[in-house]
This record gives sequence, C-alpha cells and structure tokens, in this order.
Amino acid sequence: MYSLILDSSTKILYVALVKDNTLLEDIYVSGQNDHAKNIVSKVDELLKKYNIATKDLSEVVCGYGPGSYTGVRMAVTVAKMITVFMNIPLYTISTLKLMASGSKGKTLAIIDARRGNSFGMLYDMDNNKYIIEEALYNTEELKNNAYDNIVTESDYRVDPIYCLNNKTKVENPDLLIPNYLRETEAERNLND
Repeated sequence: MYSLILDSSTKILYVALVKDNTLLEDIYVSGQNDHAKNIVSKVDELLKKYNIATKDLSEVVCGYGPGSYTGVRMAVTVAKMITVFMNIPLYTISTLKLMASGSKGKTLAIIDARRGNSFGMLYDMDNNKYIIEEALYNTEELKNNAYDNIVTESDYRVDPIYCLNNKTKVENPDLLIPNYLRETEAERNLND
C-alpha cells in the first residue's frame, strides 16, 4: 500500500511517500509563495525514484490548511486531481496537526496570519487531543500559554505515520474546500 502525503500551506512544501506504514522518503522544500513551481515536479520525482505510477497509489493524504491562501489551494488541487483521475481515496489532515506531528508533549503550532495574528493551536501530542482548538489568534496571546514545544511555518518536522493514523476521509473529493479559518483579504474588503 502506497500513501502520498502533501502539504503546501506554509513556507515549506512537504511531500512524502510511505509504503505499508514505512516512510520511503520525504521532501521539504523551503520557499516563499513559490510552491506552485515545485509541487508537481517533486511528486513526480518521488514517484519515479521508487518506480511508482500514480495509479499504484492507495491513497493521498493532504494538509488542507489553514495557511497561505494560495498555498493551501495548491496541495488540495493536486491531491484532488490525482484521486479523482486515479479513482483512489482522498484524506485530509490539518496543516497545524501535520506541523506538530513530529513533536512530543504540549505542542504549539503557529502560522503567521499577519497583523500580529496567527493561525494556531495547542495540541497534546502524547494524548492526541486539543488543549486550544485551531483558530485565528493574537500571536502574543497564543504564545502566553504553557507548552513544551513550538513549531512554526518555517521550522517543523513531520511524522508521516502520525499523519496516516490521524487522517480524515473525504467522501466526495470534488467538494473538498481548503480550511482557510478566515475570509481572504479581498473578501474582507468586499464586506467592508
């Protein structure tokens, strides 16, 4: 069973290939609003390296936000395209959980949402439960909570097996909408 894991919601593009709950390889590409030029080529590179065709994948797990508005959409779109065309299951995982997955204890995961705000959560990785639910928070207030580890959008390590064990099935991939956690700036300006 081959699993492909994707996330492009942060400053790091993450692509992993897992076979039968064993990581074959994962790729981290640091970038700044430029994951679009790398996501398809990195998936292709990884699959070719292990002689795997997209039709051989058993599932795709996609980090679906929150995060960069455009970034979130890239991984979601690629995941939807692969799963719909290859007729394989699509699963999601919160990008914040994906970011925290390589940590232990009470882990604060934050993604810069500008203007002193962050998309964030505080998660007890040892007991697999939220201490503070995912939402948009004032960054300083969020950091005032007690935690053992902090991961940010540019410095995290993923545990792909955790991601596979904590995924959520998407019943209809065509209807999957990224988890933005707030309106875009354009939407906010329209409503003002």
